[in-house]
Amino acid sequence: MGRQLEALRSSVEHLRAVVQRIDPTRFDSPAYPTKWSIADVLSHIGSGAVILTRRFDDIVEGRATDENFNQSVWDEWNAKPPSALVADALIADDALLERLESLQNDRRDQFQFPMGPMNLDFAGFVGLRLNEHVLHTWDVEVALDPAATLPSEATGAVIDNLEMIVRFAGKPSGEGHVLHVHAIDPSRNFKLTFGADSVDLSSSEPDGDVDLEIPAESFVRLIYGRLDPSHTPSAVNDRHLDELRRAFPGI
Repeated sequence: MGRQLEALRSSVEHLRAVVQRIDPTRFDSPAYPTKWSIADVLSHIGSGAVILTRRFDDIVEGRATDENFNQSVWDEWNAKPPSALVADALIADDALLERLESLQNDRRDQFQFPMGPMNLDFAGFVGLRLNEHVLHTWDVEVALDPAATLPSEATGAVIDNLEMIVRFAGKPSGEGHVLHVHAIDPSRNFKLTFGADSVDLSSSEPDGDVDLEIPAESFVRLIYGRLDPSHTPSAVNDRHLDELRRAFPGI
């Protein structure tokens, strides 16, 4: 739990450092994916922070969230000019982090966040924000530096939080088979199981039977649909990458 909050703080600080390097005249420039501008990505991060802060406060205080709240936030943020989107996103991002960090341990133990058929505990809620934050920060940074990779601290936290994302984002091929993946730095071993109508990720023991060896940060980006050929390390064996890119087109 503490590790995820530390990783989120690191990512929030990293995003601020990345934004400070951007000439404001480039806020309308394409990010990744190119259909979004840099300001659009920051708007998504910022408006998401406002919404999550409200949901978090309502859960902690035992209140129901107004069903119109999300739309009111999106309407407000859609009306902002690019410079305000960027500036306000950093403010909202900081505010959410500080709110999460301020919750006492005993209340963290009681926290439950309903999401569809699931209930996330405090660590799951933080992990949800962390994953999104890390990947969208990369969406901005890679527009400045095509060789950008995910920071190592963030990668170490996010890669252990991928199973739910795989079940949600994976596109079944209709053909059952298993791929064994060895991720590097940090070292992890996974089994990707493709069923007729499902995709699952689970940890596995290293046994020498590896279909894909890949840097951990690249594997995270692969699952999130951000490992196109132009942003794939040259040392990665591409024998299964086309199949995996189809299975994980992005969220």
